[in-house]
Amino acid sequence: MQLNHAQKLELYEKGYVQIPGAVPTVMVDAAVKAINHSFGNGIDPAKMITFQSRTFCPELREAPEITDLYNRTPVKALAESLIGAGNLNPVTGGQIAVRFPLLDDPPPAPRPHLDGRYSPHNGVPAGELRSFTMLVGIALSEVTTDYAGNLVVWPGTHCQFEQYFRDNGNDFMTCGDAEDMPPIDMPPAQQMTARPGDAFLVHYQVAHTAAPNVSPHPRYAIYFRLNHVDHKDQRFETLTDIWMEWDGMREVIAHQTKQSS
Repeated sequence: MQLNHAQKLELYEKGYVQIPGAVPTVMVDAAVKAINHSFGNGIDPAKMITFQSRTFCPELREAPEITDLYNRTPVKALAESLIGAGNLNPVTGGQIAVRFPLLDDPPPAPRPHLDGRYSPHNGVPAGELRSFTMLVGIALSEVTTDYAGNLVVWPGTHCQFEQYFRDNGNDFMTCGDAEDMPPIDMPPAQQMTARPGDAFLVHYQVAHTAAPNVSPHPRYAIYFRLNHVDHKDQRFETLTDIWMEWDGMREVIAHQTKQSS
């Protein structure tokens, strides 16, 4: 499977694209069942902030109910069609991301971040950058309104950050913590709605977060962080050349470059 031209153009311009119904319902149900079974054994309140920053149900990260959502569905082929066959490291684990309802009224505004930067609870050491190539999100629950734990994205910020790092260098990514953001004028945030089984393919360099959840229901999602096989050695180069690891985007990039010249 491959994305069509319109989908690739959306990814090029916004930095993300949503693929409805990419994962079969039976696989979504198996993942939710495994997560709920784990929750039934209890959640340590002292570890909640770590679970929110890293993953809930850490014992399930590498379970087939989780990894099959990528490895045994069309999502893998879609990702490979963008990065190039044989260019992605194997996916062996996923982040189990759950956002429980809050009582805040009104809810706080979503705060953007870029992954792979230090924070006190996410496991990234200070001074390191653990970036990647593509974020893949799989919705496991219905999200139909704003402030329901939505994936929140700031469209086009992958290009804005690319220019910022070209002009200012990339020291920002290894200084401070994940709460800080480069000083750019970001566009309005987009809170994404979703149905169970929808997939999101997101460029690493798009500012994003999870919206506060003031709906009555927990929001369940799985995130996979995909790495180009050469990413470890060129992670800083990709900050200023955002499509260098995306072989499947070459035709769209060439077309858009020609259109703007």
